[in-house]
Amino acid sequence: MQLSWISYRAYRRILSHHPSDEDLEKERRVGVAVDFSACSRNALKWALDNVARSGDHLILIAAQPEGHYEKGEMQLWETTGSPLIPLNEFSDPIIMKKYGVKPDPETLDILSTCAAQKEITVLMKIYWGDPREKICEAIDNIPLSSLIIGNRGLGKLKRAILGSVSNYVVNNGSCPVTVVKGSDHE
Repeated sequence: MQLSWISYRAYRRILSHHPSDEDLEKERRVGVAVDFSACSRNALKWALDNVARSGDHLILIAAQPEGHYEKGEMQLWETTGSPLIPLNEFSDPIIMKKYGVKPDPETLDILSTCAAQKEITVLMKIYWGDPREKICEAIDNIPLSSLIIGNRGLGKLKRAILGSVSNYVVNNGSCPVTVVKGSDHE
C-alpha cells in the first residue's frame, strides 16, 4: 500500500503518539490558588511535583479582601483582576506592595528553582473579593487547564461559618480541580 505524504505523516503521528502541530500550539495553563500559607505552599509543591511539565504556564491565583488596594490604576483591576505578573516582578517587594500582596521567601525560592529546572513560565494574577468566586472567575477568564488548591482543614463548625473555598471551587469550577490536603503535623 502506498501512502501519500499527508497520510503518512498522520500515520506516523498515531504510531509515535506525538502531538499534532495544533496540540503544540495550545499551551497548558496550570493554576494554583495561593494565599502564601503553609497549606497553599503544600498545594504549590504538589502541583510542581505532579502536574507541571516543561513548557507549561504555572499561574498563581491570589484573592485579596476587597478594599485593600491603592487608588488609581488598582481601581481598573477591581473587577477583572490584575494583569498577569511575571515571576521576576512578583519577586520584587516594591512592586508587590502596590498590589497589597506579600509573597513569602520560601514560596518565591520554590518557584524560582522550579521555573529554571522544569522550564516553566510562572505568572501571578491577583483578584480582589470573595476567594471562592474570584478563583472560579480565574478558571474561565485566564482560562486554566486545571487548578490545584490547598485545603486548610477547617473543623466542621468553622467550615459551616466561614465556608470552604476548596469545596466551593470543586463544585463550581469549570476545569479539573485537585484539592491537596495539609499534613496532620502542621
